This record gives sequence, structure tokens and C-alpha cells, in this order.
Amino acid sequence: MAIHKILKMGNPLLNQIAKTVVDPKSPKIAELVTDIRDSLDAVGGNGLAAPQIGVSLRVVVYRMPKTIIPKGSRQVPVTWTYMINPTIIKFSAAKKPIWERCLSIPGLYGQVPRHTEVEFCYTTLSGDEVHDTAYGFHAMTLQHECDHLDGVLYPMRMEDLSMLRFLSEVNSNEGFYSYTIEEFD
Repeated sequence: MAIHKILKMGNPLLNQIAKTVVDPKSPKIAELVTDIRDSLDAVGGNGLAAPQIGVSLRVVVYRMPKTIIPKGSRQVPVTWTYMINPTIIKFSAAKKPIWERCLSIPGLYGQVPRHTEVEFCYTTLSGDEVHDTAYGFHAMTLQHECDHLDGVLYPMRMEDLSMLRFLSEVNSNEGFYSYTIEEFD
């Protein structure tokens, strides 16, 4: 178990395509997942991809506690999830803008258009294949984390860079998390 420094935007590793994990059941992968979770716990984060701690492998660790789910959403919390070689198989045609932030871009928020539904698959630490569908905020979170595996940071997905802001400069009435039920269902 180790807490790793989270790489920041500008580090070239964050712009590389991560390598496929050959053996998801490897003790080294289990150790990597533990390190990612420990690194997240150390900063109070909810999602991190292996490249963000300097390991160019297709591994994502995330959760969605009730505290980060937008009010009014019918989204349900997601416990810690360990994804080896995750792939988003299908995207919905519908997109909605969402305010995103990233541990590799501290202090900034940006509005990013994301698909509202995704079908995805991944391998577990025990080697089982999981196929599932995510909706709303969950789908948007998965897109963000999987982007890291392809060397993509959220500003690269933004359509309007005037919607990139320092949190310290945002008017509290702007409501980064004041979404309506329809936006996430």
C-alpha cells in the first residue's frame, strides 16, 4: 500500500494511451488498485485512473458516494469499483453538459458535453467480465475516467473554453451541482 503523487496536466504521461493489462488477476494489479484507492483516500477523491499516478495501464478505481450525486437525481450511490481494461462499448446519442473537475487539474472546473447513457465492460480483479449500462451522472463519470486511459483530459472535450473556471472565482449562485431531475435520468 502506497500513496502516490497525482500527476498534473502538462505531464506527458497523461497524454499517452495506457497499455492493456495482460493478467488482471496478477498480485501486482491488485497492489496497483490498492495504491490507487489509498491515493484517492489521501485526497478525498472519488475516481482515479492509473496513468494519473504515473502507471500507464488501463486501470480505473472509482466510487459515487451519495454526497457527490446531484440533488434531485434518481442516481444511486456506487461502491468502490475496480475496473481493469474498461471499455465504453456504446454511447447514447443524447448529450448533456456537466461541470467537471479533475485531480490532475486542481482548482479548475469546466463544462463538458457528455453522453447521458453508456454501455461498458471491464474485467474484475478475479478475472470476471462485467457488462453493464450506466445512466446520467454515473455515465458521465465513467467517460471522464476512461478518457484518462486514452490520454484525454476534460478540457480537450470542452466545446467552449470560456466555461473553464477557477472554483475560487465562481459565483456561488452559478450552481455547479444544481441540476434538475431530467438532466440525470
